[in-house]
Amino acid sequence: MKYKGSCHCGRVAFEVEGKIDKAMACNCSICQRKGSLLWFVPRENLHLLTPEQASGTYTFNKHVVKHRFCPVCGIHPYAEGTDPKSNAMAAINVRCLEGIDLAAIPVQNYDGRSL
Repeated sequence: MKYKGSCHCGRVAFEVEGKIDKAMACNCSICQRKGSLLWFVPRENLHLLTPEQASGTYTFNKHVVKHRFCPVCGIHPYAEGTDPKSNAMAAINVRCLEGIDLAAIPVQNYDGRSL
């Protein structure tokens, strides 16, 4: 299935393809504060509809995950990184997708604070 997503003001917009079978709620220092619900897809399934330069990038800790955010409205719609097998991945904030029933998506809690 194809979904459209964006930040609040629309400066950062994208489409993403896949099946949302679950989302992850992480309690690390950044995810806890952002309140993101993350859905992981291969990076090739994420298609930007606005220029990559429209988003800001924040990294911390080991600097391996690029947390993308809108410098205008501050919303974090997605992040980019690699999985344990070095495959390029995108972490989509399902709260930024259009037409999603969040209550219908199973949420897996992840203890990122312990890493």
